[in-house]
Formats: sequence, C-alpha cells, structure tokens
Amino acid sequence: MTNRTKIVLKSGKDQSVKRFHPWIFSGAIKKTYGPLVEGNVVDVYDNKDNFLGCGHYQIGSIAVRVLSFQETDIDRQFYFNRLQTALNIRKELLQNMPETDVYRLVHGEGDQLPGLIIDIYNDTAVLQMHSVGMFLARDHIAEALQKLYGSALEHIYCKSSGTLPKKALEDEQKDFFMMGDKVSGVVKEYGVKYHINWLEGQKTGFFIDQRENRRLLGDYAKNRVVANVFGYTGGFSLFAMQNGAKMVHTIDSSAKAIDLTDENVQLNFAETTAHKGIAADAFDFFAKAEDTYDLIVLDPPAFAKHHNVLSNALQGYKRINQRAFENIGPNGILFTFSCSQAVSPQNFRKSVFAAAANAGRKVRILHQLTQPADHPISIFHPEGEYLKGLVLHVE
Repeated sequence: MTNRTKIVLKSGKDQSVKRFHPWIFSGAIKKTYGPLVEGNVVDVYDNKDNFLGCGHYQIGSIAVRVLSFQETDIDRQFYFNRLQTALNIRKELLQNMPETDVYRLVHGEGDQLPGLIIDIYNDTAVLQMHSVGMFLARDHIAEALQKLYGSALEHIYCKSSGTLPKKALEDEQKDFFMMGDKVSGVVKEYGVKYHINWLEGQKTGFFIDQRENRRLLGDYAKNRVVANVFGYTGGFSLFAMQNGAKMVHTIDSSAKAIDLTDENVQLNFAETTAHKGIAADAFDFFAKAEDTYDLIVLDPPAFAKHHNVLSNALQGYKRINQRAFENIGPNGILFTFSCSQAVSPQNFRKSVFAAAANAGRKVRILHQLTQPADHPISIFHPEGEYLKGLVLHVE
C-alpha cells in the first residue's frame, strides 16, 4: 500500500464504523497525519490506533466514504473485483427478468462502492459519481467494465456534472470512455420498450428502480382508467396499457417528458387511442380534473433531499395524496411513492394516513413496496433504503 494520510477518530465516535457503517462524519475526526486532499484514499483509525477502514476523503459533512474495512490497496484490481461481484449478482437476477436489458449494475453502498452508480442500458453503461474519489477512479472503473462485458458493451458514458462539485469537474473530463458507431437508446423491460435519453434525461436517463412496481401495476390495470402523475417518460403508463387499461393519462410538468412518453407509446402501441399525455403541474391537474380515476400513480421527485426540509416535504406528500384520494373513484387503487432518503417509511405512511383522513376515504394497504434487488441495501447502511411505496385500496 502507498503511504496514505491517516485519520484518527475521537473516542466514542468509532462505534458505527466498527459496525461497518460506511460513512464517517467530519465531526468524528480528532486529528489527521498527512495532507487531506479531496478524493484521495485515507486510512481511518480509532483513538487507540486500531485500523478501522480506508476510503475516499471528501470535503463536507460525510468526510470519508469507506471502501474497505480491511487494509488493502485501492487500485484497478480492487475496482475490477468489486464490479465482478456486482455483475455476478445481476446475472443471477436477470435469469428471472425475461426480455429485460436495463438494470443497475452498481448501487453505491449496497455494492460496497459508495459514491458510484452504474446503470446498464442494453449496450451502454452510464456512470454517475457522487464522490470526488470515485470520479478520480473513473478510468479504472471504465477499464474494468470493458474487461467484464467485452464486445457486449458499445458505450461507456460518465454523467456526473449534476452530482459533483464544480471544482472537481475542472479536472480533465471526458464524458465518453468508449463510443460505438450507433446509439440506439432503446431498451426492454419485461418486453416493454423504451426510448432512453441517457445523455440528457433525469438521473442516468430512466427510473430503473420502479421496474418491479411497474410490473405489479399491471395486475391492477385491466379495464381501469389510469392517471400516471409525475409520469416522466411513461413507465407506469406503458405497463397499464400492456395489461388492458381502458384509458391512461400521463401527467408531467415537463413537456419534453410528455413528448418522450408519446414516443414510447407509439413504440409499443402504434395504433392506440387509449393514451393521452398532459403537460401540467400535478396540483393544477387535480384541481381541474373533471373525471375521477380508477387507478392513480403518484411518483413525485424527492420532496426532501435533506432532513432540514423534512417537515415541508411531509406536508407536500400529504397534500398530493389528499388530491389523489379526492380524485379517485370507489374501489380505486392508488400506487403512491416517496424516493426521499430523508423520509422514513413510518413518516411517509403517516402523511398518507393524514391525507386519507382529510379526504374522508376508507383505505386499505395492499402492498408495501421498495426498490428492486438490483438496488441492494447494505444491512449496515439503512440509509440506502430510499424508495418507499404503498398500494392502497380506496373505498
């Protein structure tokens, strides 16, 4: 191992690390030996000089993201081994996901690579770094992907401009590590086809984490009139149509998202008249809706990215769910979600409970939903469980 900066923690501030939690907060640091350079690998010790782990240093509240709890070199072989393990797990999952070529290969802490997201879109790998250290390791990561996938991978694209400090991005940046001759941008999810704009779309281009929940929606869609609110590119809408929905409305505030939804509808159901895309604010849409719906999907963006705005976020979830309860017919089904890491499942359920009470509706919980298996959660890092969902029957 190369000579790395040593960080010593305050007495009593090492317990979470000893329980393999991968975050070390800046307030836990007692002293350092050597320079602290953002993105560099540092070694962490307790106050009695016992080794605890090594990881990327970053300026901010989370000072170290632990890569290993053992003394090891963080080199190209390290990244190859971690990616190989992640791919082996996904290969097992894909055996039970027919006609699917879009999945998450690396889910940060859940794959022992904190700060790194890799999504696979057919022949394209989209990388998104949430730490400077991972960004600095991008060449090792791209090299490992090329070795693991071989000719099956045409493109490797780094999409981190919205997730990293501007200063880090001033380092020499090449968005494409590998660029094939043709970018199709079409993927399949249980046979449903999607145009993916991984260059300009939200996150890495698609909300892969809702795959199993979209499939579940199909069990409830037949002969129902559906409103897919915050619909983005129409994922839930397409599964509703595939499973016999009478009519589907996709609502999103972005006209570009609605245009892409319409393209996806045409890609799968060229002659259909059972879909309408509506570019509108969700609250305005519900306020002006003249008809009730049999099935409503609420999949809003994160209302709370930090705990200091949690109270406002919970009010937001209550308001939008109350609107849905007021616009859903008898024997209706509501799929409602929160992707805010700062919102606990308990707090989310309380907000939905308050919305149901305010709307005067009788509600049963049919399913409690979370993220799929290709978005694994480290048992030592419960913060990785960010997606919460409820499927509700509304009298």
